[in-house]
Amino acid sequence: MFTGLVEEVGTIAAMSPVNEGVRVAIRATVVREGLVIGDSVAVNGACLTAVELHPDGFVVDVVAETLRRTTLVDAQPGDPVNLERAVALGARLGGHMVQGHIDGTGTVVSASPAGDGLTFRVDAPGALMRYVIEKGSIAVDGVSLTVAARDVTGFTVALIPHTIAATTLGLGRVGGRVNLEVDLVAKYIEALVAPYQVPREAQ
Repeated sequence: MFTGLVEEVGTIAAMSPVNEGVRVAIRATVVREGLVIGDSVAVNGACLTAVELHPDGFVVDVVAETLRRTTLVDAQPGDPVNLERAVALGARLGGHMVQGHIDGTGTVVSASPAGDGLTFRVDAPGALMRYVIEKGSIAVDGVSLTVAARDVTGFTVALIPHTIAATTLGLGRVGGRVNLEVDLVAKYIEALVAPYQVPREAQ
């Protein structure tokens, strides 16, 4: 479990094919502290497991399913990535409950200055938009953000100066894809009420 509060922007140092997936070496300093093999790390929001440790970072294996669902399929050595270690019990939950299980990807269609910050517009698949509500939470590339507005095709979020400086979202990659994880609570509610919904043709 994660909070969506990025601890560090690391760098992809190397990538090599492994079976149908890829092994990724990541340079990091803050996240490397206290990390042990088997620990979970959110990499651009995707929960991955540290399989090797090095003085300047760690290595993760990205399986075919993760490549299919996330922007990691397009990653290249030298790319910056948002990093967060799993939250410790008893720590403050400053963001929201983030599993690191990416639901899909969206596209940044605009990044407009708003005072000292930025307003991002992200287009997202309709299958995800049903979970997105105004003032609700969403994780974008692993960053916990509040939805400022939404419509049928996408949503907007406001980035404060700290988020711009401390995450990859500050790069403002208009046209680029981002990993999205919708609010876990919304998915549970949908699953719980589904058996009690009246079929539309019976209404």
